[in-house]
Amino acid sequence: MANSKRKFEPQLLGKVLSEIVESKALFRGITNEKINGLWNQLLGDNISQFTDKVELRNETLYVSLSSAPLREELSYGKEKIMRMLNEEMGKETIKKIEILK
Repeated sequence: MANSKRKFEPQLLGKVLSEIVESKALFRGITNEKINGLWNQLLGDNISQFTDKVELRNETLYVSLSSAPLREELSYGKEKIMRMLNEEMGKETIKKIEILK
């Protein structure tokens, strides 16, 4: 009878952690948390206080704002905001921004 125990090859811890983080659900959650932090950092407290939700889905950033004038104002600067966030992320994570109620 053959030995039924599995034999594992040693791997670098960094490689194993990268594989875990890159799993789809975990990666999406970490990315959303990072974008939320960057949103608050880059746009400041004045805009953050009117921000209800920031969520990345399928390369589109959905931003819910409680202020109609702020929604209007930010709609003109979506390209700049997207460029700033992508620059901080280090890659083109966001391809479109939708401003919502």
